[in-house]
This record gives sequence, structure tokens and C-alpha cells, in this order.
Amino acid sequence: MWIANEWSDYEVLDCGGGEKLERWGNQMLQRPDPQAIWPRTESDRFWNRANAVYHRSSSGGGKWEIRRLPEQWAISYKELTFQLKPMAFKHTGLFPEQAVNWDFIMEQVRSAGRPVSVLNLFAYTGGASVACARAGAQVTHVDAAKGMVERAGENARLSGIAGGIRYIVDDCKKFVQREIRRGNRYDAVVMDPPSYGRGPGGELWKIEESLFPFVQL
Repeated sequence: MWIANEWSDYEVLDCGGGEKLERWGNQMLQRPDPQAIWPRTESDRFWNRANAVYHRSSSGGGKWEIRRLPEQWAISYKELTFQLKPMAFKHTGLFPEQAVNWDFIMEQVRSAGRPVSVLNLFAYTGGASVACARAGAQVTHVDAAKGMVERAGENARLSGIAGGIRYIVDDCKKFVQREIRRGNRYDAVVMDPPSYGRGPGGELWKIEESLFPFVQL
């Protein structure tokens, strides 16, 4: 297991009782985490200082309780910068544990000694896309959600990337099928598929049923 321990703008301050308290830059967020199965220390001074708290609903989903939080703010990881904002399903637009993968990707691209092309599927707000492009790769970024693709472009600009990324709003399976027909090839494929989702045309994705046939494709 690789540990993402080189952050300065992110840290887990405490966790327990099915929740975790995190620092994202200057903002503290309290979010559900079912893996924090041990009791929470209610008296800990940090828990009362959260700028926003995500409350789960008994009927599914949930909502943010905003106390004192900007609409959006930026944090950095080494030479990469990302815009954050509270989003549905408790997310912020970034998964900080992926930082070790960004490091690995950038090392591979820079040590290749030649131009590298990368296909990033289910690419979300573009953490891996930005890392690849910052290292000098040509990236094709594909996600079914237009808003997430727009956020990826914003993250690229914040990280000083003016080109090198092609943004595609599409169902990932359909895009790959078209690339095969076109004869297009890539040096590397990156993917972080969700457990469940739908494409822009209502295409259904269930990871238990869809992942292995997609990897074969």
C-alpha cells in the first residue's frame, strides 16, 4: 500500500464514530466515513471547529451544513493546484489519497524519454489528467459529466497548464469503442470507475457487472 504522506494542504485531524474531520487548506470539513468504526472522542477540541458538516439522510444521500465556508477555494499538492467546493454525496471534487498515484504517473511520464499519450477514463475533475499534463504528456480526459470536465479544465489552468489536455464529455465505453474503430492507441490508460453511475445518454454502469468486460475492451 502506498501512503499519501507528502501533503501540506490536507490532513486528517481525527476520525471515529463513522466520521472524519479533515483540513483542506484553511478549511475544516466533517464528513461521513464508514471505515472509521471506532468511537469518536466527543470532547476533542477539533470537532467543534468544522467549517462545514455533511449530514447523511436516512432515506439516502444527505446535505451540507455550511457554517463559515467560501463557495470554493484552492489547495495545492507540490506543483499541482485544485479548486474545491462542497458537492453532492459529501465530495469536494478531489480524492487526496490519489496523490501517490499522481507522483507515480508524473515519474513515469518524465522518465519515458519520449512523448507519452495518456487516456484518462472516468476522469472526474482531472487529478490524474493534470498530473500527466504537468509532466509533459498529451492527455485525453473523458468523463460523462459535463460539469466535472469543466472543473478539470479549471484545475489545469490553476496548475499552469495551457494545453496538452483534450476534454471529452462522453460515455467511457462508447468513447473507447470509437477509438478502437479509429485505430487510435495510447501509451497508458488511467481509470477510476465509480461503483454506480450513468452516462450522458442514460447508459448504466454497475462496477460488479461492467468493470471486467470494460477492461477486456
